[in-house]
Amino acid sequence: MSIAPSPTVVLGTSFARELPELALPWQAEAAPAPRLLALNDALAAELGLDADALRTPAGVELLLGLAVPEGATPVAQVYAGHQFGNYSPRLGDGRALLLGELTTPDGTVRDLHLKGSGRTPVARGGDGLAAVGPMLREYVVSEAMHALGIPTTRALAVTATGRDVARETMLPGAVLTRVASSHLRVGSFQYARALDDVDLLRRLADHAIARHHPEAADAEQPYLALFEAVVAAQAELVASWMAVGFVHGVMNTDNTTISGETIDYGPCAFMEAHDADASFSSIDSGGRYRYGNQPLVLQWNLARLAEALLPLLHADQEQAIALAVPALERFVPAYEAAWAGRMRAKTGLPAGLADDVAGPLVRDLQALLQAAHPDHTTFFRALGQAARGDVEPVRELVLDLAAIDEWLARWRAVGPDADAMDRVNPAVVPRNHLVEEALVAATDGDLEPFTRLVAAVTSPFDVRPGDERYTEPAPTDFGAYTTYCGT
Repeated sequence: MSIAPSPTVVLGTSFARELPELALPWQAEAAPAPRLLALNDALAAELGLDADALRTPAGVELLLGLAVPEGATPVAQVYAGHQFGNYSPRLGDGRALLLGELTTPDGTVRDLHLKGSGRTPVARGGDGLAAVGPMLREYVVSEAMHALGIPTTRALAVTATGRDVARETMLPGAVLTRVASSHLRVGSFQYARALDDVDLLRRLADHAIARHHPEAADAEQPYLALFEAVVAAQAELVASWMAVGFVHGVMNTDNTTISGETIDYGPCAFMEAHDADASFSSIDSGGRYRYGNQPLVLQWNLARLAEALLPLLHADQEQAIALAVPALERFVPAYEAAWAGRMRAKTGLPAGLADDVAGPLVRDLQALLQAAHPDHTTFFRALGQAARGDVEPVRELVLDLAAIDEWLARWRAVGPDADAMDRVNPAVVPRNHLVEEALVAATDGDLEPFTRLVAAVTSPFDVRPGDERYTEPAPTDFGAYTTYCGT
């Protein structure tokens, strides 16, 4: 029986109601000994939720999906996807549940979603569970991304279940409660297209338009306008990843959202040494999703969305393709413009600086970074000091002093704005060695390193006294970093 942990919590059911073919009603598994590990009070307030109520036993049951408001319909979403380029016709929320949709005090709609809540009918042999470490990892990295201004799903809570999960060793289990604009993905459309159900495809597209891109509804060709809006949103998103040195690690089509938010923080990392070939995922042996390849992969994923949408674009497939291709081709110039804008901001270039001056500065800097491999975050932060006249911190990061001196002279001649640079170049990102330190400690029951790390990465442009270690690269003995998907 559903019970309401709070009379103020109301969860909508539009996804389950409008798209039943993509929604499998399901329930979360019981937790033997639940214990709240982390609660995002600021996010709870944004959602109109009472953080104190969420800390009560009834609130924890809501966060675990064990007690949901009257009328809510938890479902596992079904979708398809290309995983590392290989098509899987039926994937889905194998260890996740959509509890429902929250309407925030400002009227926006957000999904309330669980990860690690147990096996579902699309678990494909997995146990449906999650361990404390990977769930806290998603919490800290997604909150860091939000603090950096990058569209992302967000973590509301991580709750220990009191159940051990079997991985390489036995690990304490946990459930992540996260929030997103929605969990619609390219793979959702691939699944609908694979069913050869044009009515379902149209209902899914209409749902996506209403949820994310309402302006498309008034366009002459609404479904083409939807595709164009997703192309634009994803171009902006991947440009923001590239600017901060974020490597997603698992850019499958089922992890490419229609909203333009970052989703799934499994084998992700912020690179330290700047390198187009930076790759950290244990399951990406070929480097398909390496740092420098992310824009190309994003366009490839969008091509799969275009294929799925063809029946809605025109009854004649050739004419549908003729509409989709120009829209897809806009991704490259949209990405390049977004990336160039971020690089101009990161280097403090004046707004009125001519493109024939700004362009070579940005391109030459990228070539210099790729040749020198300095710490990405440290370099751009030090560049702010160089704009104020202290060039030595930057010079110390580059072996080719002639090259960096020549570039610095040209750059300083245009009058870069150091204060503006400090507003966009973070001093703090989730350094991989500190993330691992925090997760190992939390797995052993000590949450203090995690709490301190969250506090640091959610104020990325400031360095609080005593927190200087959060700005420093990994020690040399940390070695090569490898991340895992957490399943």
